[in-house]
Amino acid sequence: MKKLFLLIVLGVFSLTANAQTRFGYFSFDNVLKSMPDYVMAQRSIDDLRQKYDAEMKRAEDEFNSKYEEFLDVQKDLVPAILRKRQAELQEMMQKNINFKNESQRLLKQAEADAFAPVKNKLYNALTKVGQAQGYAFILNTDNDAVPFIDPTTGFNVQADVNAALQ
Repeated sequence: MKKLFLLIVLGVFSLTANAQTRFGYFSFDNVLKSMPDYVMAQRSIDDLRQKYDAEMKRAEDEFNSKYEEFLDVQKDLVPAILRKRQAELQEMMQKNINFKNESQRLLKQAEADAFAPVKNKLYNALTKVGQAQGYAFILNTDNDAVPFIDPTTGFNVQADVNAALQ
């Protein structure tokens, strides 16, 4: 009886060891960037970036103008007025630096907010394709993360994912 049980266990083990796991692979970036929602979100982020850049340019121009004016008259200023104007320039420069840092933070947050629904739509399409095709997992091949994929067990699902997004 023990020999029969051992034989059955070994048989089941060898069958499962020989079974190949099916998986899919695709380029996340290629699919994401081909989505119309991504293009709209990117356009929105680009518009916001241009607004921040324009404000930074305006602030820099204002600072440069005041600094040039200061350089022209600094020799004629009394020490108290000189210190006051230097303090004003330092305060203006610090405000510009703070604005630049804050705008970068806000832009990064806006990107995350704008692209979150697009990525969720892509993740849902991946789930749908993976379940429909019976894949154990789907790999992202971007950035040379997977340099080799055996074509007998791995299947390029890019077209299926694109179709699921339609």
